[in-house]
Amino acid sequence: QVQLVESGGGLVQAGGSLRLSCAASGRTFSSYAMGWFRQAPGKEREFVAAISRSGYSTYYADSVKGRFTISRDNAKNTVYLQMNSLKPEDTAVYYCAARGGGATSGPTMYDYWGQGTQVTVSS
Repeated sequence: QVQLVESGGGLVQAGGSLRLSCAASGRTFSSYAMGWFRQAPGKEREFVAAISRSGYSTYYADSVKGRFTISRDNAKNTVYLQMNSLKPEDTAVYYCAARGGGATSGPTMYDYWGQGTQVTVSS
């Protein structure tokens, strides 16, 4: 069982930056691949980024590639999402998720989810 708590969301102007954090409970954090997803009002939840258990492999949606960076600190049981050059279309609730297998972009493949943190980008 893994419990996930996101933080770091907020209101930022277009072009600005935010860093999201997701703290995980338990002693087996390094056994889980981690992902970030987002959901805007009236839209389906979509993949943003994922990272392998070791942190050596990362994956990004085309819409955020070059602007967002996912990373993890297994000693701190935390995964991060650094978001730069934010755009109004990045506005959404951002969720972190964990799965016991390899990193993947499919939300249905993840076993545990956080409660989400709101990111709002003003134009």
